[in-house]
Amino acid sequence: MIKMEFNQIIQEFEELSDVDFAENMKKFGIDYVKSYGLRLPQIRKIAKQCGKNHELALELWNHGYHEMYLLATLVEEPQKVGSAQLNDWVNTFYSWDLVDQACINLLRFMPEAIDNIFVWAESNEEFVKRTAFSLIAVLAVHEKDSGFDKYFEIIKDGSKDNRNFVKKSVNWAIRQIGKSNVENNKKALKLAYEILEMDNKASKWVARGAIKELESEKVQNKFAS
Repeated sequence: MIKMEFNQIIQEFEELSDVDFAENMKKFGIDYVKSYGLRLPQIRKIAKQCGKNHELALELWNHGYHEMYLLATLVEEPQKVGSAQLNDWVNTFYSWDLVDQACINLLRFMPEAIDNIFVWAESNEEFVKRTAFSLIAVLAVHEKDSGFDKYFEIIKDGSKDNRNFVKKSVNWAIRQIGKSNVENNKKALKLAYEILEMDNKASKWVARGAIKELESEKVQNKFAS
């Protein structure tokens, strides 16, 4: 199969461009600078036609459109990403969907990114900090038997951050850990109840949401079977 090149991708994106959808994205908290207005399934389809390509990923990232950032995370080769590029990309994050897709498509395959969870969790930048907890959540989905206890202290601390996209990612991390297996369910619930006792409004919001799902009949039945 002939791989798509940068100019062909631009042409394809322009043909698929949907101004109304681009505007609608803002209603979901996606505050981009430039966007073609493509849906994620469309971007994933194009990614399959591109294959993995480090140089192409860099070109896409430098183009500056929202969908190009997302596509770059799909076509990038994890083993070719150096420390400087990793820091540059993460510090460029500006929306929750870009953070989460980067974690799903790229960062979970990079040991250096995983090591940086503790660094990013201390960041003052909202989306850098979200990256830490979103990556924990994504790892919990794919690495079900890993020891997540090592993240519990930064999760507790992160729960105090009242910024919308941080506290939602902290909540997501607890829920995904708690849904990974029965032992992690017990540990995540214990953690959530400890957070619930903290004298902080954001922490209580994080904890209540996690407890509600992790104690739900749906989740508990999964472990009972």
